[in-house]
Order: sequence, then C-alpha cells, then structure tokens
Amino acid sequence: MKTHHYLFYILFFIGHGLLISQNHEKVKKVAFIIVDGIAADMIENTPTPNLDRIAEKGMYTRSFVGGKKGTYSESPTISAVGYNSLLTGTWVNKHNVFGNEIKDPNYHYPTIFRLLKDYSPDKKTAVFSTWTENRTKLIGENLPETEYLKLDYSVDGLELDTVNYPHDEERNFIKQIDATIAGKATEYITKHGPALSWTYLEYTDDMGHKYGDSPQLEKAIKYEDSLIGQIWKAIEYRQKNYEEEWLFIITTDHGRHIENGFNHGGQSPRERTTWIISNLGPESELSPYYQPAITDILPTMVSFLEIPVDKSIKYEWDGVSWIDPIDFTDLTVVRSENKIRLNWKNLVSNPGEKIKIFISPTNNYKSGGEDSYQLLGVADVQDESYTFELKEPVSDFYKIILKTNNTIRNIWVTPENND
Repeated sequence: MKTHHYLFYILFFIGHGLLISQNHEKVKKVAFIIVDGIAADMIENTPTPNLDRIAEKGMYTRSFVGGKKGTYSESPTISAVGYNSLLTGTWVNKHNVFGNEIKDPNYHYPTIFRLLKDYSPDKKTAVFSTWTENRTKLIGENLPETEYLKLDYSVDGLELDTVNYPHDEERNFIKQIDATIAGKATEYITKHGPALSWTYLEYTDDMGHKYGDSPQLEKAIKYEDSLIGQIWKAIEYRQKNYEEEWLFIITTDHGRHIENGFNHGGQSPRERTTWIISNLGPESELSPYYQPAITDILPTMVSFLEIPVDKSIKYEWDGVSWIDPIDFTDLTVVRSENKIRLNWKNLVSNPGEKIKIFISPTNNYKSGGEDSYQLLGVADVQDESYTFELKEPVSDFYKIILKTNNTIRNIWVTPENND
C-alpha cells in the first residue's frame, strides 16, 4: 500500500511539472537580415539551400518597395530608403530618408528598436552592419530626437578599417566584412540571444553595381546564403536549448535595373519587386489581392513581440502584420470636387464585418503633434467602397483611416488624387 502511495505522489509531481512546463510561455525574439540589392527573379533562379530551408518552415513571398508608384508615397528604390521603410513601417513621405546621405530623418516615426526599448528597456538589442549610419542615423542611437536610444551591442564601421580590410577594386574587402559581420551575429545570438537584432550584408549589391546580371552576382547570392545559414543555425540552437521562440526574417532593400541589373533607384517593376523569407508565415495562403511590402515587416515584428503601440503610431504605418488576420487591402482614393470615393479589396469571408472611416485635415503628427480624427461613417467591409461629401471649409489635404477589428490602413488625399 505504501508503495502505491509513493507511486501516486511521484506520478502527481511529474504530471504537475509537465503541466507547468507546457503552460510556460516561451520568450519571443526577433532577428532580421537585410541582404542588399537582390531582385526577386535572381533569388528565385539562384540555388540558395539555406534560404529554402527557412522558407519551408514559413514562407517565401514576392514583395515590393518604392511606395505607391505615381503618388505621394512613391519612394526611391535606394538602400537607405528601403532600410528606413522597414525600420519605421512607413514610406519616404513620412520617414524623410530620400537617399543614402540620410540627411534629415524624421524621428517622429519610431523604429522597431525605439518601440521595443520604450516598452521594455531591459530587452537586449543588437546591430551587425557594414555601415555605421544604420545605427547612428537611421536608428538614431544616442540622439536627443530618439530620447538617447541606446543599443546593447553593435558591430559596424568595418569599411573604415583599411588595415584589416584593405580596399580593392574587386570589392573583396566587403565580402570579408560580410563574413565578419555574419560571424559576430552568429556568435552573439548563440551566446546572448538578444530580443531584437538586425544584420546587414552588402556584398551582393556591390557585385550588382560592378557586374550587373552576371555569374559574379549569382555567386555573391550563394555566398550570402551560406552566411545566413550560419545565423539560422544560431537561432535553431537558441530554440532547442532555451525557452525561446524566434521570428527570423530575411529580405532585400531594392531590386535591380530592368535591362542589365547594374543600377537601381527608379520605379521599374524589377527595381520595385523584392522578396521576404521568414520562418513564420501567415496561417493561411496570402490573398492574390494582398502583396506584402517592406513596410509590413515592422507591424509583423511588433505583433510577434507583443509590443503595445499607441493608435496614433499605428495610424501612420503603411503596412500590416502578415501573422495576423487581414480584413482588407488595396486601399485607393479618388477626389472629385468635394466628393471622395474610397475603394478597397475585401478579404473577409463572413458577411457583416464593419469598417470604420475616420478623417483629419491635419498632419500634425509629422512634427510631433496630434491629429484630431472624426468618424465619417461605418460601412460593410464587403461593400468595398465608400463615398462621402466634404464639409466646408474644404481642405486640399486630408488623412483618412480605415479600421476594422483586425486591420488599420491609412491614405492621404492630396491634389494628386483628384480626377
């Protein structure tokens, strides 16, 4: 009888321990990589076994950069512009980085690093990059405009080290720097597992500028794939040996020139068409009406990390999270005299889902102020259209928000939207 009692208690405590273990939530962490200047057609036609392995766990999708072509949000397909669109979830009309000089970023649109640190200052962050400007200018480390945001660890500026990385015409020094950057990222993630990290790899863009569409660029893509594989192994190690769940995202900042691949910066389909690979994809297949953008990456990271964000910030985002339900997409606006017509694509199968429409005639957020939104009306998402008449006094500019239970989208009404 005593043996039975002991056996009962042993089984009880084992079962209780298993229950606690099962109920224990894993710590969520994010690592993202920007590998420079690879058009979607090139990543699709080049063997990349490591990227393929990651995509099999989650997703590969074509995406886009460059804002909405021919509108107020059209953005140059240039490196730093793309980086900041990812970091802030906004296009150039908001974040104000028009080129690699990074002359005057608008820090009122917070980066993912700022959002995480504002919410949880103890969460560890890291950046591994060729360019120091990614940290000092785009993220804005230790600037009064970012409230002296401080990263916990960084490796960058190696392009300035001409002793260990002597510059050569073939740009092999950048290849070597990428190896160092990936190695440092792998080591730090393995040992310390920061809550958020950004790794930037440059060599592919250098080969594109030097050789265009070429065997050299293809070889560089394979090389970067091997480096990304190292970092992925570090993440797999963390997930296996620690109570952690990781979101791993790899993308590029722009495509390449449509004719020969040497340059970029314009609005051709090939320059605008990019790609996203992640170990975590949407619960269901992406709708044919919804093409992800580089601006969708920030909302996805915020959602995964469960960072609470004020609605005033969300109202400015030009992207949505692909790991959450998306109720509508493809928002457009046309103004005809004093009437405004909004159109969208419904992605909701259940009838009766409502969409609220708000309007503001100001853009005070741009300078750190607040915009006062008024409710225009409520429509069924499945209507896919809403028309209203402007009240006097009529403005040349409006910000409009469309909001459902799951999705927020914004659009501007400017003279460019007029019939």
